[in-house]
Amino acid sequence: MNPFRPFFLYIIFFIFLFTSSIYASEDAAKSEEGKIDIGGMIMHHILDDYQYEITHGVVIPLPVILYVKNEGLTLFSSSNLFDENHEPLKEGYNGFYYYHGKIYPLDKSASYIDLSITKNVFSLFITAILMLVIFLLVASKYKNKMETPKGIQSLFEPLIIFIKDDIVKPNIGPKYEKYLPYMLTLFFFIFFGNVLGLLPAGANLTGNIAITMVLALITFFMTNLSGNRNYWKHIFWTPDVPHVMRIIILPIEIIGLFTKPFSLMLRLFVAITAGHIVLLSFIGMTFIFGSYTVGIMSSLFAVALNIIELLVAGIQAYVFTMFSCVYIGLAVEEGHH
Repeated sequence: MNPFRPFFLYIIFFIFLFTSSIYASEDAAKSEEGKIDIGGMIMHHILDDYQYEITHGVVIPLPVILYVKNEGLTLFSSSNLFDENHEPLKEGYNGFYYYHGKIYPLDKSASYIDLSITKNVFSLFITAILMLVIFLLVASKYKNKMETPKGIQSLFEPLIIFIKDDIVKPNIGPKYEKYLPYMLTLFFFIFFGNVLGLLPAGANLTGNIAITMVLALITFFMTNLSGNRNYWKHIFWTPDVPHVMRIIILPIEIIGLFTKPFSLMLRLFVAITAGHIVLLSFIGMTFIFGSYTVGIMSSLFAVALNIIELLVAGIQAYVFTMFSCVYIGLAVEEGHH
């Protein structure tokens, strides 16, 4: 088998689907003059929404779940907010209307909580189900005590060993086994989310700051709840420094507690979102210039950038996991005498 065949098939698949997804966004991204608004098309892709658009005319309606004060729980399909051409209904539905990716009440004084299954939430479920299927399948291979890894097991076993021996164990230390399940889940969740987001119909899951914030908060709480006496002593009473310096070091250490998860949150969010924006900008140049030459060149650049983004998908998962291990390793490290 030619080893380059899957690579070229991927390029063809990418060009076909990405071009179709651009046309799918045309109607949503047209300005008042009828021209395509590239900025609107890009924002339409990277932001969350109440329906999952695959391609032009192929839309998966998602459930809208709202808890309205004094009325209780309201549940309906997002398709009720749009007409047959997928244009938002001005009169709305059930007291709510859709505008630019958000749902608003017709009664401005209404108080409600939005619990809807949005595009990113739907993508989150897909990622979680995919991980469950893959890793339960891999686990079943070990249960059968296969001597030689085969199939999907041979693909994921080197990755699992790499995370265990080269990321988790060196950075956390002797107590690494307690945190290994979380680190494996963290790495593969980010990696799968990054890769699935590169598909033309994929959602910008890991480019959503709410997702990266939750991941960073989990690491933050796990780090500080695992902190031993030595860890807190270094923060509140740094050893081997003059007493006067401790007054200066204390606020820096406290600020550092919060800047660490903040940097984790922003790094992943910015890297993934920026990659999507640049990728879509290259494709959008075809419509801006209306030239076949520009279209061919921008498509080639987009394919090259998409391949780089596949590398970035793995790097960002590695970096987030590694820094999480470093922070937890500092929290559980025993004092040196």
